[in-house]
Amino acid sequence: MTSLRGVLKAKGYTTAFFHGGTNGTMGFDSYSRLVGFDHYYGRSEYNNEKDYDGKWGIRDEEFLQYTARTIHGFKQPFIAAFFSLSSHHPYHVPMKYINIFRTGRLPIQQSVMYADYSLGEFFHAASRMPWYRNTLFVITADHTSEGYYPYYQSNVGQYAIPLLFFRPGGDLRGKPQIIAQQTDVMPTVLDYLGYDKRYLAFGTDLADSLSPGRHFSVHYISGIYGMIKDGYYIEFNGTRTTALFNLADDPLQTRNIAGRKKDVRQKLELFLKAYIQQYNNRLIENRIIIED
Repeated sequence: MTSLRGVLKAKGYTTAFFHGGTNGTMGFDSYSRLVGFDHYYGRSEYNNEKDYDGKWGIRDEEFLQYTARTIHGFKQPFIAAFFSLSSHHPYHVPMKYINIFRTGRLPIQQSVMYADYSLGEFFHAASRMPWYRNTLFVITADHTSEGYYPYYQSNVGQYAIPLLFFRPGGDLRGKPQIIAQQTDVMPTVLDYLGYDKRYLAFGTDLADSLSPGRHFSVHYISGIYGMIKDGYYIEFNGTRTTALFNLADDPLQTRNIAGRKKDVRQKLELFLKAYIQQYNNRLIENRIIIED
């Protein structure tokens, strides 16, 4: 399959994956080998059990500092992925911070504050290293957790995650009001780097502000495809559209207008069907990459 690691490895990048969890957790070490990362760093490589959280692995604060130090020894250019663990259940926060971070309205919120603090400490450390100002940082989430506000409990809001592109001293500014998804990360990064070869992606370049209608988001859960595009949210069961909502007028998705907006429904359904078909056919035929 096409991956950032794959296309950048071909350009001479050093590649590494960092996750403080016990080696084997969620198959990250196996997957990183499968797609060809040069290095994998986990709890075993960290090799200091005094920083073990008792459940998942090495606490984020310490492992992020380890990540910064390890990256510092890489030959440039490099691509490194870091996957945090402190904001996963049971939401462990070190005792020294229990009375520092607020508990919030949900159990996860204190651990998110700790994870955010740990990330801040990583940036403090990285900012003193020579590769820092020439690095593009991408911050996002793998999924959401429980939401407190009604919107974040809805079928659309439960997929709302942060996606941040940061280049120290660079030209990335603002908060574009466009739909985005995780598969947009690769084309956005490759465009920013000026990548000059063909590749396959199921997302779009988020820096393409001239074509806002290109941007969309697709998810799949319990047999239902959901897509956000052109200000609407559509649900499709693989055979027919079951729901359509105008997100500007109905952000909580309480009024299904699939029966009243036939033209919109047909247009979005056709796009979603094509997207599903492209993915399924390419997967079956083993064409998830483009070979020159």
